[in-house]
Amino acid sequence: MSFEPYIHFQGNCEEAMRFYAELFGTEPPFIMRYGDMPEASEGMREAGKARIMHALIKLGDGALMASDWPEGRDRPQSSVSISHVSDSREAAKAIFERLMDGAEEVMMPFDDTFWADGFGMLRDRFGTAWMINGPSKM
Repeated sequence: MSFEPYIHFQGNCEEAMRFYAELFGTEPPFIMRYGDMPEASEGMREAGKARIMHALIKLGDGALMASDWPEGRDRPQSSVSISHVSDSREAAKAIFERLMDGAEEVMMPFDDTFWADGFGMLRDRFGTAWMINGPSKM
């Protein structure tokens, strides 16, 4: 068994998931749209049909899943962070720096800690909060 994060976006899920797949060097995301549902033609606006109902990228034995939050809902992801551990400090720092491009907020700049050879926290341009770790020191 495992936990696999499922995060939500406000209409930019496809852009975010394509960026994350490229960033982590994995296959492009699997994507299903609300318009793919058989009942989608009944009463759903065209703009709503284009939104992402489910997206998935795989990395190693894990997965990151996502969708566009239903229109008119509060801001998604307000209290969730995705944690990623890299094999090297250099790889972790490179990922952190790519996520910093256009970031909404850097909560903790990337630096050494007592538990890891590099760690940083930020909220990226898509609103996703990340905790990027280098190798553990423990």
